[in-house]
Amino acid sequence: MKNILITGGAGFIGSNFIPYFLNKYSEYNLINLDKLTYAGDLVNLEEVKSDDRYTFVQGDICDRSLIEKLFKQYNFQGVIHFAAESHVDNSIEGPEAFINTNINGTFTLIDVARKHWMNSPFEKRSEFKEARFHHISTDEVYGTLGETGFFNETTPYAPNSPYSASKASSDMLVRSYFHTYGLNVVTTNCSNNYGPKQHDEKLIPVIIRKALNGENIPIYGDGKNIRDWLYVLDHCKGIDLVFHKGKSGETYNIGGRNEKNNNEVANTICEILDKKSPRKDRISYKSQITYVKDRAGHDRRYAIDASKIEDKLGWKADENFDTGIDLTLDWYLKKYTEVNT
Repeated sequence: MKNILITGGAGFIGSNFIPYFLNKYSEYNLINLDKLTYAGDLVNLEEVKSDDRYTFVQGDICDRSLIEKLFKQYNFQGVIHFAAESHVDNSIEGPEAFINTNINGTFTLIDVARKHWMNSPFEKRSEFKEARFHHISTDEVYGTLGETGFFNETTPYAPNSPYSASKASSDMLVRSYFHTYGLNVVTTNCSNNYGPKQHDEKLIPVIIRKALNGENIPIYGDGKNIRDWLYVLDHCKGIDLVFHKGKSGETYNIGGRNEKNNNEVANTICEILDKKSPRKDRISYKSQITYVKDRAGHDRRYAIDASKIEDKLGWKADENFDTGIDLTLDWYLKKYTEVNT
């Protein structure tokens, strides 16, 4: 049995990844370290809490003594690092938490991993020959695109918010530990995830919740900001592939090839809700869409070229936006119906 440290596993992507990973592989024990900030919720992991191969530890990735203790206790053969402050609006209001968690936390984790797994630069301890540090990042590190073109793994970094700047910094730290020490690392940069268990304040859950509650559905600016939407389980499958088969020191971009602007996302959700849970007055939920002042540093367009992970590792998204959003809406309809009954 191999012990793997999962950081931030009570968050959106991590809490989808852990059940998927435990179900697929019998040879791993997963130790989930999560601070349980606003974005983490153990309710997301109810399905695995009684699994003997799953352990939860509440704690902060910036707490070096805790990280060292866990490495000594479990002798981790891998780290899959989800933990991050990731809400762009929050990074504009209070950037310090993003610097602490995303930069200092990543440094603490990878530095403890290096000291535990290696005798010296480029000399791995015999029992940790295959140990790997997998860093989960975002396409926002690349900045913004015009109407054409795509982000790929060689696109220069140009972060435009405190959040994306902190993630770019963490990516560079991970890269440096490969080149300086020979640590076995991989990084994945993903496009906008959506699906079950996402925090209520993210765009798609906001649209669904506001619609069902009869409130205005707020859309920033003109609603024409474009994102490449990736269903969360497809992302989990990509992480799995890179963790097991990715080349050490490499970065892999994971994107859904589903570019939609915010107007399209909102209208699609409203149209599906009109069918699945129509308003009593039979007026479309689209009538609730309201445009609000654009946020600061709002990138216009993100789009990922996922050719590398597709060609090198054979990954391909199983869900397009139409199928993925339908699955997502079913999950949130159940959640919000239970909340209101």
